[in-house]
Amino acid sequence: MDLRDYLRVLSRRWRAITALTLLGTAAGVLLTYTAIPEYRATAKLFVSLQGGTDADTAQLAQGNLFTQARVRSYAEVATSPLVTRHVVKQLRLKMTPAELSSKISATAQPDTVLLQLTVTDTEAARAARISNAVAERFTEVIRGLERPIDAESSPVRLSVTEPASVPGAPFSPRPAVNVALGLLAGLVLGAGFALARETLDSSVRTSKALTDALAGFGGPPVLGSIVHDPQATSRPLALRDDMHGLRAEGFRRLRTCLQFVDVDRPPKVIAVTSPLSGEGKTSVAVNLAATLAETGASVCLVDTDLRRPSTARTLGLIRDAGLTTALIGRAEVQQLLQSAGSFSVLTSGAVPPNPTELLGSAQLKSVLRGLAEKFDHVVVDTAPVLPVADASVIASEVDGYLLVVRASRTSRDQISEALRALRHVGASVVGTVLNMASPKEDRGAHGYAYEYRPQSHTIGRFARLSRLARISRPGRRHGEAGRLSGLVRIARAVGRRRPAGTAPALPTPGGGPDARPAAPVKALADEAPRPVAAERSVQS
Repeated sequence: MDLRDYLRVLSRRWRAITALTLLGTAAGVLLTYTAIPEYRATAKLFVSLQGGTDADTAQLAQGNLFTQARVRSYAEVATSPLVTRHVVKQLRLKMTPAELSSKISATAQPDTVLLQLTVTDTEAARAARISNAVAERFTEVIRGLERPIDAESSPVRLSVTEPASVPGAPFSPRPAVNVALGLLAGLVLGAGFALARETLDSSVRTSKALTDALAGFGGPPVLGSIVHDPQATSRPLALRDDMHGLRAEGFRRLRTCLQFVDVDRPPKVIAVTSPLSGEGKTSVAVNLAATLAETGASVCLVDTDLRRPSTARTLGLIRDAGLTTALIGRAEVQQLLQSAGSFSVLTSGAVPPNPTELLGSAQLKSVLRGLAEKFDHVVVDTAPVLPVADASVIASEVDGYLLVVRASRTSRDQISEALRALRHVGASVVGTVLNMASPKEDRGAHGYAYEYRPQSHTIGRFARLSRLARISRPGRRHGEAGRLSGLVRIARAVGRRRPAGTAPALPTPGGGPDARPAAPVKALADEAPRPVAAERSVQS
């Protein structure tokens, strides 16, 4: 991973990083307001040599290095029981000598003969009183330790140069430092968490990641990437809700790539499946059928997911009469077909107790073969591959499988297991599609959908042309009105009568005598303003 990859990971996990950073900051604030204030009082001492015999003075005064080494040794004596036991008894402190020792710190300043005795306590006055008492007792102990046996005085003298004073403000807690440390700790923890999650996460997020994962075990190509739409549940058909949006264009690219998978033998009966449930296979199957029908071909969508069927609920159709009704011989397939606008749908029917056996029966093969003869394309919505064997039993009756992979959820192991299960039964996987991809992360999901959609003034001009053509009477199609009427007929012939955001006005494929006709699309001219001046010129 290079620097851009790390930055991309941090930007993708910004919520977790922000949460941990705020948590660390809150911990710093909480620690500040719950901690008991502590005060520090410091007394400073000066170590010097005093006169003695010439020989003693010559031995002790061997240089500044000797004195500095002595000073460093004295710092260890300040916390010894020789000092603390006497101070506890003298000041009548409610603590043990060991507890007092933990409150004392003695430091020798580098390259000097100065000592600092610092005492930390929860009361400012008591900290100063203990510090001065420790300094006084410390000088006595050092003089006793350095005094020779046969001498009356010690050659080393310690003088208090600066007695401890009562501190005016607590040393701890320090709000600014605690908050800064908490923020920094939370930020580091969040960044580490984001990188750890990215390292341990085996799911695919982008088309490139899916392509690399499939190349690792010789998988099929990636045919498309469908962006995530939070309103896809309430707006299942992308072509109907926003026909020039990113999601609609993604399904068009999938349709185009699917048609060129095998030019010699293009797949006619396509089964749409996924490794696990909840990955959007039904949404892909429905929109794939709609995009195939957009080209003018007759398409039939068959719901063979007999355990958790969702095609009927997605399209608002009747579910109880469908595929299982035909399999048990209660009705003919032509009587069970329903219309979803531009394509026909054979819903699942009632949920049977033995779905795998029904899907492996000869009746299902007969149904699929009959639909393949009647329609140009048959899209089959199947059950997931890994939980059940329903998707694998129809392998002999479909031309190929389209494996739907959900971005940031389906792992590489699940993809490989699903492909292995399909190949084990001799199924042909024509390709995969990355569903619910993020437009910011997946560069394959970017397009000109928003930048290159039809302009509003172009649609308005077409509406005015349509209005002028409709008011022209038969037999008077000459001049401007006749030319406009001819343009409108050509536009309607190529299917450009609908406005942006409405369902395509394509001819409904034959769905049997009982199939419901598709709801007519309201002409764009009905919503356009009436060109009064143009009407008068034509009628005159």
